[in-house]
Amino acid sequence: MTADSGTAIRKRPVNLTLSEDLVSQARSLTDNLSGLVESLLSQFVSRERAERLRRSRAVEATTAMWNRFNAKVGSIADEYSSL
Repeated sequence: MTADSGTAIRKRPVNLTLSEDLVSQARSLTDNLSGLVESLLSQFVSRERAERLRRSRAVEATTAMWNRFNAKVGSIADEYSSL
């Protein structure tokens, strides 16, 4: 994530449990492992939020479609009502 102009992003240390071999390999590829992990985590969060929003909109669209169908045709359970 990037800071807005003039806004500093607060950072804090966290503990992660990672494969020792994987960390060694990653350190040989970058001299800023924390920055790399932060960048990858930011990308993950953005993609996950977008996917959850997409799913939410799909559910809303399906619900709206069902409600339109129900208003036009009625409930398919009406003929089986015991009332």
